[in-house]
Amino acid sequence: MKVVEIYTDGACSGNPGPGGYAGILNYNNNEKIISGGENNTTNNRMELMAVIKSLEILKEMCNVNLYSDSAYVCNAINENWTLSWQLNNWRNSKNKEVLNKDLWLRLIELLSYHKVKFIKVKGHSSNEKNNRCDSIARDEIKKIMDS
Repeated sequence: MKVVEIYTDGACSGNPGPGGYAGILNYNNNEKIISGGENNTTNNRMELMAVIKSLEILKEMCNVNLYSDSAYVCNAINENWTLSWQLNNWRNSKNKEVLNKDLWLRLIELLSYHKVKFIKVKGHSSNEKNNRCDSIARDEIKKIMDS
């Protein structure tokens, strides 16, 4: 299987508000950038969309090292929150309905196809690719606000 490295980030101006997401995919020294945004969203939704859209463009089953500064996304996968949510009828540890269920379902489906390792990186620090993703996501917000 191909090994792909993906960096993702999401951003929001206001929460909710206009948001943007970005992904940088690397395979065999080739880079692809994806990005987009929504007018009325949240930061967590944009973090999830960055991961989902990045995985959706992979044309075949891959081993993926996915780097994200989102504790929400990384912990939900690495600490098996998504499994607990499914077993608890999409209710969290406080017995409240899990937010962003629609996106979690999309991500879970993608994770059943690709082998993905989620790696938490520190946001807004010295990680060049994470900083690039943040900048691209913020550019998407500007596009929405300017339209």
